[in-house]
Amino acid sequence: MKIIDTHAHYDDEKFDVDRDLLIKTMFDTDIAAIINIGCSISRSERSVQLANTYPNMFAAVGVHPEEIYDLPNDYLDILRSLAKDEKTVAIGEIGLDYHYDEYDRERQIKVFTEQLELAKELDMPVIIHSRDATEDTMDILRRTRPKKAVMHCFSGSAETAREIIDMGLYISFTGVLTFKNAKKAVAACEAVPLDRLFLETDCPYMAPTPHRGERCISSMVKYTAARLAEIKGITIDEAIAACNENAIKFFGLNIT
Repeated sequence: MKIIDTHAHYDDEKFDVDRDLLIKTMFDTDIAAIINIGCSISRSERSVQLANTYPNMFAAVGVHPEEIYDLPNDYLDILRSLAKDEKTVAIGEIGLDYHYDEYDRERQIKVFTEQLELAKELDMPVIIHSRDATEDTMDILRRTRPKKAVMHCFSGSAETAREIIDMGLYISFTGVLTFKNAKKAVAACEAVPLDRLFLETDCPYMAPTPHRGERCISSMVKYTAARLAEIKGITIDEAIAACNENAIKFFGLNIT
């Protein structure tokens, strides 16, 4: 069964050597659809371009917390324009990242909140990035209450996962779920109902076992699907079918 990869970065330079052939081959074999995620203004523009190149590729547009420091004053207007493209299905990835030293907490919160407000204005789903910033992320979500949002590449606790689900939101797991030391991710996955889960790669990053350390591609999502199925005690096809259905409904995908 073909899988929907709900979070990929084919605009990344790591795909410059073989992007077109790789994407076409995966659509012919393993992958039903791909959502390519914007991380900056220029990469959001590229994401929309890629989505309009391949029938079953879609775009998300947004500014990642690590890309907020040289934003033009009209960045929201640019995102608003990009979001009007028929292949754009979400605002993202947006959020908070306190992993590296000298991050600007207040600036990150401001830009995150502005983009959440844009998504609400446009009535679009949101793809959220949160790294080492759980407390602030959850505080913002409690306050803003987005109508449709997914916590991508989830790395939080089962307790946090339950609160996210109680808010009516979704959770997505990458290849981290397959790592031997991924006890926290496994516990969180156990806590999330099957109808609130997506599958993703975050490629070219986060390659699953047995490809850990390699350039990740969308077809590797099958390993994450297999691990998710094992955790849930269902077949791989059942896991894929459920996650695909969730993604189609959440993002409003029209797959040919």
